[in-house]
Amino acid sequence: MRDLYRFILRNHVIFLFILLEVLCLVFVFNYNNYQKSRFLNSSSRFTGAIYTRYNRISEYFRLSTVNRQLAEENARLRKLAGVPKTARLIPDTLRGIQSTAFQYSYVSAKVVSNTVNRLQNYITLNKGSKDGIKPEMGVISADGVVGMVTNVTPSFSTVMSLLNVRWNLSAKIARNNYFGTLSWDGKDYRKVYLSDIPFHVTLLTGDTVVTSGFSAVFPEGIALGTIEEISKEGGSSFYTIAVKLFLDFKSLSWVEVIENNRKNELDMILKRSSNDEGLD
Repeated sequence: MRDLYRFILRNHVIFLFILLEVLCLVFVFNYNNYQKSRFLNSSSRFTGAIYTRYNRISEYFRLSTVNRQLAEENARLRKLAGVPKTARLIPDTLRGIQSTAFQYSYVSAKVVSNTVNRLQNYITLNKGSKDGIKPEMGVISADGVVGMVTNVTPSFSTVMSLLNVRWNLSAKIARNNYFGTLSWDGKDYRKVYLSDIPFHVTLLTGDTVVTSGFSAVFPEGIALGTIEEISKEGGSSFYTIAVKLFLDFKSLSWVEVIENNRKNELDMILKRSSNDEGLD
């Protein structure tokens, strides 16, 4: 033990230098978007390869969960396959689903890295730019929204998880279509919160919350979870709504990356609308 103390005292300047260098790098990457983006792009190549090897071993122990997810997804696909193809026989609601299906395309990907216990959680996928993955694409699973692609390399991509305090999602209550903002508070990975729903709206515990479709990232109607708790904060005009997620992020294995084929067109019209407002 004395030898260890002597070694530390003899080299304390070097240890202090290393510590200060690490702190500087942490500050640079956390508070500068460009450096952070470059760091994530570089690190995702290295960590992606490591996590791929590790995941090949751990995936064996999650086969039962994967099989359940595949079975549920196959059931959904079989149900959609049974939709009548004759236009006259398709109700308005089903015609909307058919139109949405053509608007979006999907790429399946495997999760090779995932965290749930940080304030800013990210997921690494085994698909990248050579597979058609691009930043700002949405990511879903059979049980709901996973997150949004932020960084891409040829073979891997990084996804900002729904479990990230810096990201929120437009969502609505399926029963009455009232919409608000869905976000995570950094605590329970099975629970998120829906805000901006006014007091005059009638809410019920167990109501289903889905995506609103008010963005170019996710289609409308993707199930997110159910209302677990409803509360009113003093001095506020809006509910605080706890939503229990359908998706268990700890068992996440396979996902679908969504491309909105009309995103550029939608972004263009939204930009023109913003410019028009600036002329008022």
